Amino acid sequence: MKRIDSVDNFRVIQWVKLKDKIKRDSAREFVAEGYHVVMEAYKAGYLEEVITTENKEFYDIPTYYVRDDVMKRISSLATPTKIIGICRQKEPENYKGNVLLLDQIHHPGNLGTIIRSAVAFNIDTIILNESVDIYNQKVIQATQGMIFHLNIIKAPLNTAILDLKKKGYQIIGTDVREGVDLDGFKAANKHAILIGNEGNGLGDDLLSMCDVKVNIKMNPLCESLNVGVATGIVLFCLK
Repeated sequence: MKRIDSVDNFRVIQWVKLKDKIKRDSAREFVAEGYHVVMEAYKAGYLEEVITTENKEFYDIPTYYVRDDVMKRISSLATPTKIIGICRQKEPENYKGNVLLLDQIHHPGNLGTIIRSAVAFNIDTIILNESVDIYNQKVIQATQGMIFHLNIIKAPLNTAILDLKKKGYQIIGTDVREGVDLDGFKAANKHAILIGNEGNGLGDDLLSMCDVKVNIKMNPLCESLNVGVATGIVLFCLK
């Protein structure tokens, strides 16, 4: 274990730079905060370094013991945790398993919640279009480490949908205006679920590419659901 006492230490400066998306993508690294998230990174094989205010080693990972003020400098949280992990970004793979397509999800908490639900309900690949950065710290926290267990691809959805159709996927879109009742709907074994953004849902261009459209029947007093909640319900019903 190495000890760092200065907020101006070279390594500290490099870690702080990872708060910036451009620097994260250049380094192909990101910060994970909190014991549970760091453990998930470790189990999945993406943990490269550990920074902690506790004077103990973290398994076989290079560990740095720092003062509270150094941890506060590195952390993005209002109340820093006792442990931070420097993690390697995941390289996207080819489409595999059940797929979730997300269009313009801008709120980090929503995206993190969706990622967590995707793992819970057997999604293997997420395809993102024009959404918040998956390595935004608020996204990472909301996933509770489940981000390490998914194949995540950034790509235009219209191109991805055409590719998926060629591979035999049924494209299921969500539409609050019309569509078959999700309750009782049976998806094909090989399917991809298409979810729109927080404010406008799916555009007509993407809806026109769907093989089937579904919606969640609910009390008419409630016009719509939060996209994270709605996605969780859809994934549970189609799992």
